[in-house]
Amino acid sequence: MKRTVTLWAPVVLYAAVIFYASAQPDVPLPPGLTDKPTHSIAYTVLGVLFVRALAGGLPARLTLSTALLGVALTTAYGLTDEIHQMFVPGRYADWRDLVADAIGGATGAAVCWLWGIISPAPSKTAGPPRHGL
Repeated sequence: MKRTVTLWAPVVLYAAVIFYASAQPDVPLPPGLTDKPTHSIAYTVLGVLFVRALAGGLPARLTLSTALLGVALTTAYGLTDEIHQMFVPGRYADWRDLVADAIGGATGAAVCWLWGIISPAPSKTAGPPRHGL
């Protein structure tokens, strides 16, 4: 149970942050960024969190099905976010935001996939990790 909470709590908390931001009539964008890149960046983080939870932690060697499920869940959350915005005064749904969300989810899955490839495999004979210089 604790492992499940450790894996999925960040997903739920980050999704709640997105939901809260989407409920605001006017969300200030980071300096130098427009709406679509902001969506992609935000959903890249959500994509990483979904894939991490689905894979049982990172770094992990990902299967294609895990990566695709992470992208699908991230995109599905983006869809619910756009629907939610239809009911927020001053906000509206935009299919281009959903595309940016999906691109972010795919980027997050790609980051996790690359991380799994370049991370050294844990040694089965080594003792506990050493922390030092």
